[in-house]
Amino acid sequence: MRAVVQRVSRAAVSVDGEVVGSVRDPGLMVLLGVTHTDTEAEAKRMAKKLWTLRVLEGERSCSDVDGGLLVVSQFTLYGDARKGRRPTWQAAAPGEVAQTRVDAVVKELRELGAHVETGEFGAQMSVELVNEGPFTVIVEV
Repeated sequence: MRAVVQRVSRAAVSVDGEVVGSVRDPGLMVLLGVTHTDTEAEAKRMAKKLWTLRVLEGERSCSDVDGGLLVVSQFTLYGDARKGRRPTWQAAAPGEVAQTRVDAVVKELRELGAHVETGEFGAQMSVELVNEGPFTVIVEV
């Protein structure tokens, strides 16, 4: 499981021009990718890592400041463009597996006490954000 995490002052995801999820400062934009071998245990570890990751102002985490997380499924994080000019997506989990794991991360975050907003799995989404810092980190479990 792989996530691109950005510290944001605001972020929103829209489908067909309608906002389906958004967060404000302090918050994190999380693009979440799932591969074939990811398990429920890894989903729980990812959730805990995201909730306690000390990347907000003053080296605090979302758990310290009640920050929101906008989690958007992103299969392209497992794209491979090392050969040729067209990326392959073989390492990305199929939709039904990926959706189950993304949902597990979101569920675990909420159980930990996080305010979580999401995109719409499998939809064509538009993501807008203001990256604070800028700060971006890749998290893998």
